[in-house]
Amino acid sequence: MNEILKKSASEQRKALLNKEISAVELSQAAFDRIDEVESKIEAFNCLTKDTAMQTAKKVDEKIAKGEELPILAGIPLALKDNMNLIGYPTTASSKILQNFVSPYNATVTEKLLNNLVPIVGKANLDEFAMGSSTENSAFKKTRNPWDLNKVPGGSSGGSAASVAACEVTLSLGSDTGGSIRLPGSFCGIIGMKPTYGRVSRYGLIAFASSLDQIGPFARCVEDAAMLLEVISGVDPKDSTSLDVPVEQYSKLLNIDIKGMKIGVIKELMGEGVSVDVQKAMQNAIDTYKTLGAEIQEISLPYLKHSIGVYYIIATAEASSNLARFDGVKYGYRTKDARSLIDMYTKTRAEAFGPEVKRRIMLGTYALSSGYYDAYYKKAQQLRALIKADFDKAFEKVDLLLSPTCPNTAFEFGSKTEDPLAMYLTDIATISANLAGIPGISVPAGFDTSGMPIGLQILAPQLQEAKLFNASYKFEQANDFCYKFASL
Repeated sequence: MNEILKKSASEQRKALLNKEISAVELSQAAFDRIDEVESKIEAFNCLTKDTAMQTAKKVDEKIAKGEELPILAGIPLALKDNMNLIGYPTTASSKILQNFVSPYNATVTEKLLNNLVPIVGKANLDEFAMGSSTENSAFKKTRNPWDLNKVPGGSSGGSAASVAACEVTLSLGSDTGGSIRLPGSFCGIIGMKPTYGRVSRYGLIAFASSLDQIGPFARCVEDAAMLLEVISGVDPKDSTSLDVPVEQYSKLLNIDIKGMKIGVIKELMGEGVSVDVQKAMQNAIDTYKTLGAEIQEISLPYLKHSIGVYYIIATAEASSNLARFDGVKYGYRTKDARSLIDMYTKTRAEAFGPEVKRRIMLGTYALSSGYYDAYYKKAQQLRALIKADFDKAFEKVDLLLSPTCPNTAFEFGSKTEDPLAMYLTDIATISANLAGIPGISVPAGFDTSGMPIGLQILAPQLQEAKLFNASYKFEQANDFCYKFASL
């Protein structure tokens, strides 16, 4: 492997500016690495070499002219395959969109291209972002670079694995209930979910619109901070995007955290958390104490309802959002239909996978006449109470800390026959989406089998700078972010 691929984005940028390597050579190194390991990892649904190389050439032309470069210009990136890139397939890893070619760019894609970031390919995911293991893709099963027999997490497994395997330096994922943070934890990299509305969702294929949020993957906190700077901002095409200034997160990392108050979430530290994860969490607590932070235990009483609340709201919104995939205007259409209703029914039966069907059925039931008040309305009321728990907690502390997941990556097939066990994988991450707050998973050690463990840190809405600052301090006090899977 070309050693430049192990470097951080800021180090790669320095090499580009010093003309130690060209942007075209850096992108080619990424494609060479993909050729080397992709058959083992299977992180990508398609590669976008033409676009990447065109962008890289523009970077080299700017450098040759001595022009100023955007902060991530020339740095190879993977895009989760539920975000549109004009002229390339956007499949959401579903058979129903297998041959769909995007006619427009997502807002985040446009921002990346405007900032001269070479987009190397579209990364595999759980179908329509529904899953915690990337086993639900219609096309392939992405594998964890640390152990090819284990899952990379989901739904953004391809995005996470591509970064962990050094196929790319950065990637984008989407997080509906932990789908960035969980694969970040399982793959030993940074996975960050911003405040709801911090990043435009225009051009992101919707799963659950009140929960979805696009965010960065990186191998170090500074890189994630820079990527969030690039993709954040208000967007007239997305009415839920927030019209607030975008901070220079990467310039606010090295602020002293002495006296910062950090709460440890009581409900996520006890029963069900593996011994190795508990040890890693104690090390994190001790690290922050050494750095001068004040640690206290915080209880979130309504957190225990988050799984039930999430799977009613998310499936209800999925039922509504996925109604548009019916074989009429685009995507897959059955070849054996005798009427319009027959075409709808057979198209969806043939092209949706079992997990997507399960969630559509659950959501349709929760929204159906006679059950709406009992399920969906009640879930929204409990969601408000969960958010109120966080609001009260943040009156006492600056940040909250917990494991990203109670366990490390599991083997393929070990939870596919038990959907509830799979859903419980997200127990620590779901509440942040329900409350609309930012969260990050930072590498916090390894279990006895050598698999990565993730530390989750949560912040109040729009306090991403504080989140990155505390994460960076933890990263600098340990060396977990600078270890690589051996492939």
